[in-house]
Amino acid sequence: MIAIPLPFVVALLLAILAGVLFFRREETTPSAFVFIALCALTTTVVGLRWSFDYSLFRLIQPILASCIPVTAWYCFSSAHKRHKFKVWHFLPPIFVTLASFSYPFWRPPLDPMLTLLYMGYGIALIRASFKTSNLPEQVRLSDIDNALKAERIAGAILLMSAMIDGALAVDFSFFAGEHALIILAIGHAILLPMLSVAVIMMSLSMAPNIHDSTSKDKQTALIEEPKDKPQHPLTDDEVKDIVHKIDVLLSTKEVFLDPDLTLDRLARKACIPARQISAAINQVYGRNISQVVNEYRIERAKTLLLTTDKAITQIYLDSGFQTKSNFHREFSRVTQQTPSAFRRANMKS
Repeated sequence: MIAIPLPFVVALLLAILAGVLFFRREETTPSAFVFIALCALTTTVVGLRWSFDYSLFRLIQPILASCIPVTAWYCFSSAHKRHKFKVWHFLPPIFVTLASFSYPFWRPPLDPMLTLLYMGYGIALIRASFKTSNLPEQVRLSDIDNALKAERIAGAILLMSAMIDGALAVDFSFFAGEHALIILAIGHAILLPMLSVAVIMMSLSMAPNIHDSTSKDKQTALIEEPKDKPQHPLTDDEVKDIVHKIDVLLSTKEVFLDPDLTLDRLARKACIPARQISAAINQVYGRNISQVVNEYRIERAKTLLLTTDKAITQIYLDSGFQTKSNFHREFSRVTQQTPSAFRRANMKS
């Protein structure tokens, strides 16, 4: 009894969430709004199909379902400057649409197609999140870890959705759809909201674009590598030069104090391609650029903790952090202490 109205409840919650994002009108959330609105529409169609079983809803459901992994990929790829949204990403939804309308003449295997589609995009998201040389360039460096976690969660949820589609196909093949409502309730009441939260996490981690009129085109030309240029390993001299330039920007110009600092902004300031910065920092420090930048911020916070009476909230803001949770996490990683414990221990000594 609960399974029938559940999609409508989830659709209402997703619609409210989409409305909140729309009225907030933040620069980094339009794609998240589109994705959540799509999830709300898809869940509504699922509820209508299983409540009234109109042929129109049976026709629309696979089309909307095919758009979800593609739209999710777009939301995450927008954080990766190098991951341009190619035209071929539109091909699966177009093919599913044509196949759906050809049902009177041909019965294409839509369920296996959707399963493969969700699996493909799920694997792609998980792989992208584990590439140390492929950090999302538009995400704040202090939020990199959360953004990568959201990308992995989204990939895992797409893989679980593929399992849901596979379970539906098996249920209809062997049990005449007897368990379809329960399977759909799990898929749309749990997985879609979780996927929506992951997309919002990535969107809120992205920094707003800066409009710098000073030789922006020239800087872009300097740091962007031609697409057809083969990637070659950096030489030791190139690595040392890159690390030195980044160190100057961080220690002398103190660019780490910018809470919206991203890998893309750092690359523009250094006039070095972002991929080369990531590779050089990983090679020298054994850590990613986010951790290195946060270590500079922690050193500033340690100084402020020992030399001022400022509240910890003010200190993490003055050190370049944007959230208290990120500050405490990174402070504990670097010092093995909380900020309060560090201040107490060093004040006594």
